[in-house]
Amino acid sequence: MELVIDNVGKLYKGKGWGLRNFSLTLRPGVLGLLGPNGAGKSTLMRILATITKPTEGNVTWNGEDIVSKPDAIRSVLGYLPQDFGVYPNLNAVEFLQYIAALKGITGSAAKHRIDELLEVLNRGRANGRLAASRAA
Repeated sequence: MELVIDNVGKLYKGKGWGLRNFSLTLRPGVLGLLGPNGAGKSTLMRILATITKPTEGNVTWNGEDIVSKPDAIRSVLGYLPQDFGVYPNLNAVEFLQYIAALKGITGSAAKHRIDELLEVLNRGRANGRLAASRAA
C-alpha cells in the first residue's frame, strides 16, 4: 500500500493558494497531520478524500491516479472532517447504517461491518445513544 502525493497544489479563485508544492510518500503506519491554521491541512484532506481536485500535481494510491480513478482510494478511506454535521436524531448504529448505504454496503454485510467497528471502538454499550450526544 502506497499513497504518493507529488507537488500537489490547490488554487482557490479569488483567495490564493490553499496548498502549494506539497509532496509526501506514505506507506502503512500512523501519521499525524499537524500545522497552524491556514497551513493547508484541510485542503490536503479534501484532495485525498476526492472531495476537491488539485489544481496542480498528482496523487496516486497504489499507482492509480485518484482524480481519474477515485474509487480506488474511496474504498479504503474513511474521512470525517471536524465540522461535519452529525444528524442529531440518529444513534450510532443508525448513523453507521446511513454511511454504509452511501458507500453501497447493504444488508448483512453492513450489519456485520457495523458490529465489527463498534467492537473495535469499544462502543458496544453506547450504540443506542444519539450520535450528536457523544463526546468528539
